[in-house]
Amino acid sequence: MEEPWLIVGLGNPGPQYAGNRHNVGFMVADLLAARIGGAFKAHKARASVLDGRLGAPGAGGPRVVLAKPQSFMNLSGGPVTALSTFYRVPPERLVVVHDELDIGYGVLRLKRGGGDNGHNGLKSITGSLGRDYCRVRFGVGRPPGRMDVAAYVLRDFSTTERKELDYFVDRAADAVEALVTEGLERAQGAFNG
Repeated sequence: MEEPWLIVGLGNPGPQYAGNRHNVGFMVADLLAARIGGAFKAHKARASVLDGRLGAPGAGGPRVVLAKPQSFMNLSGGPVTALSTFYRVPPERLVVVHDELDIGYGVLRLKRGGGDNGHNGLKSITGSLGRDYCRVRFGVGRPPGRMDVAAYVLRDFSTTERKELDYFVDRAADAVEALVTEGLERAQGAFNG
């Protein structure tokens, strides 16, 4: 059986968090699920998952398992590790999509490995699996003035940001597809900017 890619969108479960900056990983995962034409189902690993193929239905693209951990962000490592074990996915076939404070709104950066930059979801995953996984970092920018970082990422995107959000989420989903189908270097060349 073909070895799948595990694509994890990070976020917090529950409707009160749905529009938060911290939930942009869920937004990208939802768009990828819509492109695949499938629905997420509850998995015993405390995650919602969709096992399918990238690309047009019936096109036979690469097999992926899309996942949205249903633990809170700072406990993402448990579900991601359980899914990696269940689907036998090595870290080099794991892609984590997450919000990133240190880059401007809507800017994407793809990379393998590195630190967690204070991101508790990444800290939890790295603590469980090590650093050797790919990341699609979705820029949300820094909080204005002296606003607390946690308060900022747990707020919904602003009215101005929402005007372009669908475009940026679409671009991030394209970046995930490119990473899986063309490899990290080519995807970085196309999307890191």
